[in-house]
Amino acid sequence: MSFYRTVIIGAGAAGLMAAAHAGPGTLLLDHARAAGEKIRISGGGRCNFTNLHAGPENFISENPHFAKSALARYTQWNFIDLVARHAIPYHEKTLGQLFCDTSANDITAMLLAEASQAELRLQTSVTGVAHQGGQFRLTLSDGTTLHSDNLVIATGGKSIPKMGATGFAYDIARQFGHRVTDTRPGLVPLTFGADMLAAIRPLAGTALPARVTCSGTVLDEALLFTHRGLSGPAILQISSYWHERQDIAIDLLPGIDAFAHLRAARQHQGRRQIGTVLADLLPTRLAQHWAEWQRLTGNIADWSDSRLRAVAQALHGWRLRPTGTEGYRTAEVTLGGIDTGGLDARTMQSKTVPGLYFIGECVDVTGWLGGLNFQWAWSSGWAAGTAISAPAGA
Repeated sequence: MSFYRTVIIGAGAAGLMAAAHAGPGTLLLDHARAAGEKIRISGGGRCNFTNLHAGPENFISENPHFAKSALARYTQWNFIDLVARHAIPYHEKTLGQLFCDTSANDITAMLLAEASQAELRLQTSVTGVAHQGGQFRLTLSDGTTLHSDNLVIATGGKSIPKMGATGFAYDIARQFGHRVTDTRPGLVPLTFGADMLAAIRPLAGTALPARVTCSGTVLDEALLFTHRGLSGPAILQISSYWHERQDIAIDLLPGIDAFAHLRAARQHQGRRQIGTVLADLLPTRLAQHWAEWQRLTGNIADWSDSRLRAVAQALHGWRLRPTGTEGYRTAEVTLGGIDTGGLDARTMQSKTVPGLYFIGECVDVTGWLGGLNFQWAWSSGWAAGTAISAPAGA
């Protein structure tokens, strides 16, 4: 039997961050063959590690105020400073998203260096957890047991099961009396029924800027047609707000007055086919397909204002109802999770079980697309780690 002051289960983004700050006597466990596997594949292998505009308003939770404390005490600027100290080159993409210049492995290597005082044990699963006499007793997959004063759960949610994602964190939370909110895939492509899919599939690979609206949330980002439905940043983002049997509305020409453009074309280029005129506004393949799908034929000179207005309205307010999502298989995150009402917002510690902490994706805090979920991992991991290492009574 071995004793550790702190055991952290999950060597992903949040777990590594917690290990870097938890102090001596820390053991970091993971069932994977390498630490930081989700970091490795993120951002196309470049890791979108944070966002310049990260703030509480960029997160979804039953309690939108919960994340404020951790995010304010360990900000994106703190993590950017850490990246700079390790001389990791990075660049900004759209909307404040920061990516490594070379490889996501740079971030993992940095975190492992920061957490070097912790013992790392990989390819090791936890098969049982108990709490008695103020200590945690863990049974491992090799049949051994160990004890600790503190237990940090950083095993993430259900997204990307092929990488070993499970509901382990939720099971532990329920075991110790914590409520778990409904969970579902987030930041995930949307799928459609046979009829709509037949209309969408010929456009696979076509992308364009769009404005997507659902449940009162409006997002301006890129939209991508795929063989399975719709994807791209705008769709991934709106998927976190979409629920079954809801419509989404898509403006294919945000910021453009389609009716005015069509009227001008009728006046000055009346002999052009209306589908050709639409290609002035939309990607050619989409314009041609839209004209065929909507049965828009003939010279634009023959179209009345009312007919042109109807075309414009359809382009600005395309309504469609997804039948579902691609699920956890491709979801970047899990929405919902361990109810924040049972956790201390400053430390991420359970309010009812001293020494038990939940951090990262398993908590009911989900960031928008663009580095926000990593920032929550850094902030929540830091909050737990520094709380554990703080002197008694501090």
